[in-house]
Amino acid sequence: MNKIRTKINLPENWILEHKKHFDLESLNAPLDYICNEHLKNKKIAPSPQNIFKAFELCAYHETKVVIFGQDPYFQEGLANGLAFSVNNNYSIPASLKNIYKEVKNDMGTLHNISGSLDAWALQGVLLLNSCLTVEISKPGSHLEIGWDNFIKEIIFLLNKKNNLVFFLWGKNAQKYMKYIDSKSHLILTAAHPSPLSAYRGFFGCGHFSKCNDYLKANGIEEISW
Repeated sequence: MNKIRTKINLPENWILEHKKHFDLESLNAPLDYICNEHLKNKKIAPSPQNIFKAFELCAYHETKVVIFGQDPYFQEGLANGLAFSVNNNYSIPASLKNIYKEVKNDMGTLHNISGSLDAWALQGVLLLNSCLTVEISKPGSHLEIGWDNFIKEIIFLLNKKNNLVFFLWGKNAQKYMKYIDSKSHLILTAAHPSPLSAYRGFFGCGHFSKCNDYLKANGIEEISW
């Protein structure tokens, strides 16, 4: 268990901010569960070293935008620790294709051409799944292992900042709306970009231009989508 646990590390800048208000005990339940599952030879996505990749690429003080996903891709090899993202050598998933379609329709151009969203993360976009892990081939299998408490604490920390933009797509993401300070941040809601729901309000939402307009109005560098 210890060997797996040593590979799962929240970046130091997030730990320092977190410890100002909490004791990190919220991570004990999900991480203990994951370690036990690895001992049973269960296949978990993403890999241990990528569980906190969203935080690794997007430092607390650099965060400008938060995009919520649900849980990681459950197909083997796809999940890389960033919501909606996959590694460069994989085909672009359907939901991300729809996100890209909306970016192009909204902004007129699309700078990302692969399935990797590292470029967004490095600009200050926290690509945060509300559940950070999943058992391979079992979607939603880790929704109840304790990640929710940690995510609520992350939202608490983000509320300490000003003028963030939160993208809440679909009912799962929108359940966090009540924890976000709407007076200090811009909250954008729409249907999920999944092929099952994208035509119910995701397409045409204009979130990417609205985000950049808000950032610009507050003197914050816009995102190159």
